[in-house]
Amino acid sequence: MKITIYDGADTVGGNKIYVENDSGGIFLDFGLNFARYGEYFEEFLRERSTRGIHDSLYLELIPKLDIYREDMVPSDVDVSEFSKINLKAVAISHAHLDHCGNIGFIREDIPIIASPTTLAILKAMRDSGRLSGGMEIMYHSRREPAEDSRVLRAMKNAPYCGRDLISTGSMGEELLKFLADRPGKKKIEGGKIYDLDEASLPFEIESFEVDHSIFGAVGYIIHGDSMLAYTGDLRLHGRNARKTIEFIQRARDCSVLIVEGTRAAREEDVNVLEAEVFENCLEIVESENGLVIADFSPRNFERLEAFAEIASRTGRILVVTAKDAYMMHALELADGIDRMKDLLIYRELKYKRDRWETDVVMSRWEDKYIDPESIRRNPDEYILCFSFYDMKHLLDIKVKGGAYVYSSSEAFSEEQEFDFIRLHRWLETFGFRVYGFEIVPGSRRPEPRFVKGFHTSGHVSKEDLRWIVDTVDPDILIPVHTENPEWFLKEFQSTKILKNGDTMII
Repeated sequence: MKITIYDGADTVGGNKIYVENDSGGIFLDFGLNFARYGEYFEEFLRERSTRGIHDSLYLELIPKLDIYREDMVPSDVDVSEFSKINLKAVAISHAHLDHCGNIGFIREDIPIIASPTTLAILKAMRDSGRLSGGMEIMYHSRREPAEDSRVLRAMKNAPYCGRDLISTGSMGEELLKFLADRPGKKKIEGGKIYDLDEASLPFEIESFEVDHSIFGAVGYIIHGDSMLAYTGDLRLHGRNARKTIEFIQRARDCSVLIVEGTRAAREEDVNVLEAEVFENCLEIVESENGLVIADFSPRNFERLEAFAEIASRTGRILVVTAKDAYMMHALELADGIDRMKDLLIYRELKYKRDRWETDVVMSRWEDKYIDPESIRRNPDEYILCFSFYDMKHLLDIKVKGGAYVYSSSEAFSEEQEFDFIRLHRWLETFGFRVYGFEIVPGSRRPEPRFVKGFHTSGHVSKEDLRWIVDTVDPDILIPVHTENPEWFLKEFQSTKILKNGDTMII
């Protein structure tokens, strides 16, 4: 068995881990490296979709391998000398883009392996988001050369091209139908769906649910000449910690453990429990007489469920966006849970709505839509699920005063810090009391300072990392998804640090 780390060795995210034997190999995740990406791009400076893989290749954001879609290769990119690998599949640990956001570049005949929930989330993201390039994971628009063959354009009137999918669990007919079709005139052609035990793969692969800040996350155990466990992202302090424990216990016989180390670089590493977050947020809502805005990470459905419970306890109604509702429609097809039962949907004031909203969300829940004027008249009856990018809707609600609860991760870049300064200005304009962060004077400009107790990490702590490694007791420990691999060297004798591009034969 051979292991090559193409990305994610010394950054949080961007995992691209290739495991192979004589009959072929699989990637464990193929994510977008936001740390590297942010060195070149930001919101208004992005890679050019009309250049296919060119920009990402030139900036070394994806490896030079012969695995990419032919329609994404412009004429001035020569792939003939790229390294040839016998890629059979990409196994996705979960639906965060730092683990899967470059898969859209990969040929559609190379299937992706994921849990039913992850497939449902990725499909809903693709349907409802304007994603392109590497983020066209579940299906893509076919490209063709323009008059200048260095430029690629989407083929007019052509159906979307589907991708082969391998599910780690059973799926009902409604979910299968959802994955194979999309709202609108353009349909999806091609792409087959298999169960994991039906797929022809170079290894026997087992998947295990783990606890993370997004539903559907799994860890993998790969059976080859050696047994290898890959954690993806996981934690031991969430509501579903038992799932992580069961996975780690099943991994005890593995000789190789590839483990995430997000929090290994943090000097202060204290676990905040979901129960603590719930109680802190509940206390704020109970004491508030006006509108409440809850801001948490996209697709953190566990936090959404917590605020739905808080709304129920305080006599309020949780109001979500149409995109949130579409995502919960997809989740229901995967796990059978109706999360929209007691929720309302914010009616955004716009002229035209996308087909995913009209054909699915409005078709199912048109009676649940609430107008901004209704919220303005009775603000104390609602909790709004809004993020920074939804602040513009306050201009329609025109409410003055209330509580804003920030229940998400801290800023990790200067650009994100600027976003918080802008966000604070919006909240000041409408008179909101802010919980979860504050703006304080800095050496050059104001800076956000984050308050503990309103968010819990999706990643395992140092203390819990020690338990995981001691429990698995691997012969070889490979840290990834970390800015501090040296911490593992100090803590565990079995640590082997692989840098991006390094290969190990085991």
